[in-house]
Amino acid sequence: MTEDLIFSPFTIKDYRLRNRLGVAPMTRMSSPGDSIPRQDVLEFLVRRALNGAALVYTEAIVTDYESAQGYPGQSRLVTQRQIEAWRPVVQAIREAGAVSIIQIFHCGRISWPEINPAGRTIAPSSLIPRDPNPLTGRPYPVPDEMSQFDIEHVILGFVETARGAVAAGFDGVEIHGAHGYLISEFLSAYSNQRTDAYGGSVANRYRFLQEIIGAVAPVIPPDRLLTVRLSDWGVVDMDVSLFGTKAEYQEIIRRLSAEPIDAISVSTYDFRQKAFDTDENMAQVTRQATHLPIMICGKIYDRTTAAEALQDADIALSAKSMLLNPNWVEDVRQGKPLPLYKSAEADIAYTESPLP
Repeated sequence: MTEDLIFSPFTIKDYRLRNRLGVAPMTRMSSPGDSIPRQDVLEFLVRRALNGAALVYTEAIVTDYESAQGYPGQSRLVTQRQIEAWRPVVQAIREAGAVSIIQIFHCGRISWPEINPAGRTIAPSSLIPRDPNPLTGRPYPVPDEMSQFDIEHVILGFVETARGAVAAGFDGVEIHGAHGYLISEFLSAYSNQRTDAYGGSVANRYRFLQEIIGAVAPVIPPDRLLTVRLSDWGVVDMDVSLFGTKAEYQEIIRRLSAEPIDAISVSTYDFRQKAFDTDENMAQVTRQATHLPIMICGKIYDRTTAAEALQDADIALSAKSMLLNPNWVEDVRQGKPLPLYKSAEADIAYTESPLP
């Protein structure tokens, strides 16, 4: 039954996934120029589709040429040249029998001015993370608190990137609202201390994401997917619960479930970990508040963990195992003993070494 569950089909909207395993989105710094990933990075996605992954996410793509970028060498999808670079990749993924989703995001305060064309960092509030920037070793700069103009400008960046994704042929678009980046910063009282319509209550802190979904959904054709990713942790200040309580998290999930989206992707450190001082994991807490399909990731590395994760979620996403083992899907099928990779082993994603 374990193998039957993992390798049984699953349907999201009009897309029939051949199994329940997917390539998780990862933040990378792989563009040597023109905001286009290196060829080996693009080929990596196609290889994972050829080797059995049912769902293939891109690396996280930043949404504008002003303030969205948080790391050197990130990619965008808003010019014709970028669209043309992605088209054959998307087509090859489709021909290999997999579904492609582009993840789009704005880094917000997880950035520094020197890497943004506008030379500034923006956030819902002028607050910096407690932890230093892991790439520079220095404190993050105090961001500009976003004005209404900034908010509207950022939303347009999400729309234009979604248009680029549609033009490139992607099967779906994911709005990245996790990991302490800009959307997550608005959602969390930890980073959002605004007193206007975008701060205070859960409804107000949700407003920014709601407006992004409302602007992006109309440019996504009815036969394509629109998903949203959330997490209760950030890439800095990793010990902080961004939602704080189960009730607040589930209120966000219920609000999301009323939007024109097709699935919710939940990112965890460890899918087994208990959430919000309960005896339930994040997938279980999410399932209680939504009718939508749920994707889960976090220490899913072999057949046993994939099967266990799928008891509470519909799709199991893997990052490090998919990144480091080209044959991971087949190895899971065969029940081979597989390692739980450490984060340091995945640093190849941030170097110039060709991906396996």
